Amino acid sequence: MNYPAELKYSKDHEWVKMLDGSTALVGITDFAQSELGDLVFINLPQEGDEVTAGDSFCDVESVKAVSDVVSPVTGVVEEVNTALEDEPQKLNEDPYGAWIVKISNVSAFGELLDAGEYEAFTQK
Repeated sequence: MNYPAELKYSKDHEWVKMLDGSTALVGITDFAQSELGDLVFINLPQEGDEVTAGDSFCDVESVKAVSDVVSPVTGVVEEVNTALEDEPQKLNEDPYGAWIVKISNVSAFGELLDAGEYEAFTQK
């Protein structure tokens, strides 16, 4: 498993990369994609959607199940990675390069873990 130190992680298995003080990229972790298996579909949010830390903002479908993606931050969807509509498997191939959304006006964070804490959490 890969746990990049520059990211923060939620217990719902999303990662957050702050780009500046109020904008963040969000995606699913390496652990999440490995547990889900091969992703075949993603239901993306719309630009301008408001997201709240702890609430689902999209879902991914794998060969095993459909799973919610839970926002680790509160803010507004500024940009959506539309390439995932045609190639959701990019989340399997490069979970930390294939971000799902860019969220601006970040005003609150859910409980976030650093890389070491998240690694320990996934090994329970």
